[in-house]
Amino acid sequence: MFELDPHPLDWFTVDDSAISVALVFPAQGAAGIFGPTCELCARLAAEEVNHAGGVLGKELRLLPVDGGAEPGEIADRVETLVDLGVVQGVTGWHISSVRQALAPRIAHRVPYVYTALYEGGEHTTGVFLTSETPDDQLRPAIRLLAREHRVRRWFVVGNDYVWPRRTAQAARAYARESGGGICGQAYLPLGTHEFDGVLRRIEQTEADAVLMLLVGSDAVRFNRAFAAAGLDQRCLRLSTLMDENMLMASGPTATVDLYSTAGFFTSLANQDTLDFHGQYAGRYGIEAPAPGSLGESCYEGVLLLAALIARARTLDVTAIGATAESVSYEGPRGLLRLRDGHVKQRIYLAQADGVDFDVLTQLDLDPAHP
Repeated sequence: MFELDPHPLDWFTVDDSAISVALVFPAQGAAGIFGPTCELCARLAAEEVNHAGGVLGKELRLLPVDGGAEPGEIADRVETLVDLGVVQGVTGWHISSVRQALAPRIAHRVPYVYTALYEGGEHTTGVFLTSETPDDQLRPAIRLLAREHRVRRWFVVGNDYVWPRRTAQAARAYARESGGGICGQAYLPLGTHEFDGVLRRIEQTEADAVLMLLVGSDAVRFNRAFAAAGLDQRCLRLSTLMDENMLMASGPTATVDLYSTAGFFTSLANQDTLDFHGQYAGRYGIEAPAPGSLGESCYEGVLLLAALIARARTLDVTAIGATAESVSYEGPRGLLRLRDGHVKQRIYLAQADGVDFDVLTQLDLDPAHP
């Protein structure tokens, strides 16, 4: 674990020679487990941008802000940075509750690139999104598991906030499309340590699969409890938020029959991914935390933000929005473009193999739901 300065204004001042961006990522709480890789990936992207000449002829600088605090507190801090002209943009991985508090206060004033997978439906002017949504990520995964593993009865376990609850609503429809349904659901506070009651309910409902919508260390503790209860021998798990750092923390005996779906996995062996790994290892060494999909999304966020500003040739949010649909950039997930404020990308299904992922297939979108 690491700590961020809770009062960044004490050491960061306005500098007209640079374009400064608030990098909002978790330094505490359930998501703090992948906070270090969020920062490292974002800084790697900023160095790449600056090596290529910066943005609008200026250096791109990142100002870290703890995105693991209370949503209102985070929104206050970032809004103050915008008010004072300290930052000219915002990006990073943070939960949807933070995005909902932050977007109305800053997105119409500075470009805001949100990098976390989320529940879908965000259309606030000035917000651009790099990561997965349930239609592209979860629907085809449920369809494939129903077809290949005869999964019919799903039990949802999630944290109690907007992303898990809205994703579960979508999952109900996806399961029904695949001939199944949701047989139970439970929503737990962030920071939950005790899962006995939920595990008993999963066993009683005779679920075929658990849809895990838990964040960071909560998912790690659930994986351990699930395996200790022997449920991994009768029930598979699917998560849309599970990276290699979380697998390692769970331990190899707690990841049997665990599946994940995402736009990036460390074990992908295409040229874009291999190039990224070479840059990451060369910069931080082989002992650095694994740049899984959650941390790597912050790399994508910095690249997209730089591309948006460069294409518009201005920091004006209205002008950036007017040219956004013509923006493209190339990174570890390939050559990507925006459509309706969202990056469209390939999505994969992987199965845990101890503390790594074996990527099984690229998921196909349903032609009826492009």
